[in-house]
Amino acid sequence: MNLKFAKDVSFLLTAFILTAGCANNKSSEGKIEESAEVQFLNAPLITHMYTADPSVHVFDGKIYIYPSHDVESDVEEDDTGAHFNMRDYHVFSMDNVNATPIDHGLALDVDDIPWAKRQLWAPDAAHKNGKYFFYFPAKDKDDIFRLGVAVSDSPTGPFVPQPEPMKGSYSMDPAVFQEGDNYYIYWGGIWGGQLQKWRTGKYLSTGNSPYDDEPADDEPAISPMVAKLSDDMLEFGEEPKPVLILDKDGTAIKAGDHERRFFEAAWVHKYNDTYYFSYSTGNTHKIAYATGNSPYGPFTYQGVILQPVQGWTNHHSIVEIGGKWYLFYHDTELSGKTHLRNIKMTELHHEPDGSIRTIEPLISKK
Repeated sequence: MNLKFAKDVSFLLTAFILTAGCANNKSSEGKIEESAEVQFLNAPLITHMYTADPSVHVFDGKIYIYPSHDVESDVEEDDTGAHFNMRDYHVFSMDNVNATPIDHGLALDVDDIPWAKRQLWAPDAAHKNGKYFFYFPAKDKDDIFRLGVAVSDSPTGPFVPQPEPMKGSYSMDPAVFQEGDNYYIYWGGIWGGQLQKWRTGKYLSTGNSPYDDEPADDEPAISPMVAKLSDDMLEFGEEPKPVLILDKDGTAIKAGDHERRFFEAAWVHKYNDTYYFSYSTGNTHKIAYATGNSPYGPFTYQGVILQPVQGWTNHHSIVEIGGKWYLFYHDTELSGKTHLRNIKMTELHHEPDGSIRTIEPLISKK
């Protein structure tokens, strides 16, 4: 079916009406109409190929970008996002925030992953003891999303994948947060990301729709997951735990609260002893955040970091570079198609009270 969503950007004089298909959207492919009265806040970082879902880290003083690689696909579009049929990964580096990203070529291909069938979606990376670990989701031979790990001596790869997915892994969007000698991996995404299929601890196959296994609107929203990684960085080092996102009164955000509930794209950063858990709200197209006192949470909802971009999906990372903080995100400026995206970056500001200043990715033309 088609879903039309009007994005209300507070300081704009016009609205954007979009009918968009995406990996996790109850809609078919559509077109976004851009008003002549607005422009993009930032330019694409990479223009020779389509990139999305940028996970960014600073290793040994250099910026490394680990995005997914969008491609055209002849796979028929469906509500599970099958047409988001990405097959490989490239890694990019920048010497500083003003540099042009360098493409280091093919880092990992689906044909090199013994257990993977298709759909290499949003990845992340980590560094430990001279080794670089690349975490990625892919559908296995049964079309169930799992998380995989690949290893390299270089931050740019090529990466050699493990022969099997991580034991007990499921869903997608892995993100790794390091604190000292501890590494925590977060993951999960509902609808096409299959997280709702695991509510009982086993994969539910009742119904053909990815929405069949969602909780009722008045029930707590489905939680993303977290686990400390094992010493060798190849498996979960403990039993995974749900990441609770709470309202300020201490109650769980409800499944029907689409403005605030977790959808996909988990990311964690730490600022002034506070842990910030940020994520996409999915069909309301925002990057929201919550704060807590532990990398495990619980996290209390605080607000919106990034208002809706052009395109259906919204996926990000937050990193400190040279004493300043930056948000990396994507939109569809180059293609106008929601499955062919381009990554961008913009400065992010923590206010004196610890809140994050909301970023408007589309601005008025004066």
